[in-house]
Amino acid sequence: MSDIFREVDEDIRHEKYRRLWDRFGPWVIGVAVLIVVGTGGYRGWLYWHEQNAQQAGDTFLEAVSLSEAGNYAEAEKLFAELNDATGGYPALARMRSATDLGNAGNITEAVAAFDALSRDSAVPEPLRDIAALRAAYLAVDTEEYSAIADRVEGLSADENPFRAGAREILALSAWKSGDIETARRWIADLDADQETPADVSRRVGLLNDVIRAEYGDAPSEKGEAAQ
Repeated sequence: MSDIFREVDEDIRHEKYRRLWDRFGPWVIGVAVLIVVGTGGYRGWLYWHEQNAQQAGDTFLEAVSLSEAGNYAEAEKLFAELNDATGGYPALARMRSATDLGNAGNITEAVAAFDALSRDSAVPEPLRDIAALRAAYLAVDTEEYSAIADRVEGLSADENPFRAGAREILALSAWKSGDIETARRWIADLDADQETPADVSRRVGLLNDVIRAEYGDAPSEKGEAAQ
């Protein structure tokens, strides 16, 4: 009798499995197919992305080589080809293209290009900050202190990695604008910062010597209080 009951139980289980398969089998097959197709598609996308990145890198290096040789027009054509490239190449190409404009003497166009980069939220923040500094350096001879400060004063905070460059250009711009007190304040900030690079300290030291020769030493706090 036990064999009969066991056979009946097995038949019932088989019938349940068959019904479950009839009901959900197509879904199981469909999910399996999607997994296979998705995996293949993802691997294909990775390969496509890798090939495009390699091609973009080759194009960028070729453009840089042309740029360093002074062939700015030819380099610009290659940089323009990277506008739709993957990764960070579009932003790097725009940075280098703006640099070439400055090197070629097209200062106004270079400043505009760097300004556009510094305000583009799609560009990584470090590159935006560098673009703002480059624009300020190029514009320091032609624009007022307020315009320079609008670009880089936000980079002068103690915790900002670009503070030395920002403070240097602000000091230079203030001096050119005749605001000696502000220039001295930025120079003092640079002198007080132990992480100020040696080359920046050297240039700012020369600027400070020029200011002292033209305007004398800065008034001491005690002297100001007596006044």
